[in-house]
Amino acid sequence: MHTILGANGVIGRELSWALAASLVPIRQVSRTPRAVNATDETLAADLLDARATERAVAGSDVVYLVAGLRYETKIWQQQWPVVMRNTIDACARHGARLVFFDNVYCYGRVDGVMTEHTPYNPCSRKGEVRAAIATTLLDAMRDGHLEAMIVRAADFYGPGATNSFPHATVFERLRAGKTPQWIGNPKAVHTFTYTPDAGRAVALLGRTPKAYGQTWHLPTSDEPITGEAFVRLACESLGRPDRLQVAPRWMLTLMGLVMPVLRENDEMLYQFQFDYRLGSEKFTAAFGERATPYRDGIRVTARTAPTE
Repeated sequence: MHTILGANGVIGRELSWALAASLVPIRQVSRTPRAVNATDETLAADLLDARATERAVAGSDVVYLVAGLRYETKIWQQQWPVVMRNTIDACARHGARLVFFDNVYCYGRVDGVMTEHTPYNPCSRKGEVRAAIATTLLDAMRDGHLEAMIVRAADFYGPGATNSFPHATVFERLRAGKTPQWIGNPKAVHTFTYTPDAGRAVALLGRTPKAYGQTWHLPTSDEPITGEAFVRLACESLGRPDRLQVAPRWMLTLMGLVMPVLRENDEMLYQFQFDYRLGSEKFTAAFGERATPYRDGIRVTARTAPTE
């Protein structure tokens, strides 16, 4: 049994399709879970409830923690440590292996390429939360309490990735006949992970015993794409003129006064002001699989209607 904690999101969906191709039984767990494949089992549970989490994990061979919490610092500070502790305890109790799907906030601003050996040096409150919960998991792994791994991706893009940055600022605006937008420095390199690549890679790692006890970066194109280049490829995919609007920092600050999501994202703007590069050579060397080129991934994403 492969159990997905935090089902319903784009990563959970891509993971579910990839696991189904390997004919493993799948259990979808969230407050309101939905089956992705016809044979999926569904189980409603609140991961903030230790007993509910334990019931959700019972009988599992592999557990994938792909949950997302509301994008607010206070929520993250209060709830992420509880979710991580409940998941670790449940997996340890039932002898399940754990795959934690993480982001790169824990690294902070990095000059150069982020690798699996990059030290934790968060420069944001959200990054501090992610570093703390990742450290909690690493400590449990070192203590021998459970077999686990951490997998990390860059910012997402992909078909159906409606919570991703490019969805709202690039693809949806193009579909509506509007000019795409970017934040920060559009000439800075900004890595993106294609969600179908992420789902397939997580499924492969979860079914590979030797992958446990490690941190992995999911396959991500090493093409040094900038915001300008990303938008150019999106415009080309839909036959639209290559145009781009860049919101200045002062405007974002003003908009944040009335738009909480922008206010919450202010501390993360360093990721768009400076080069942001994720390296995934370790995965490619181990499994021989490379990431989807941006041109191909952007074309599919641009031409696929949203599903969430």
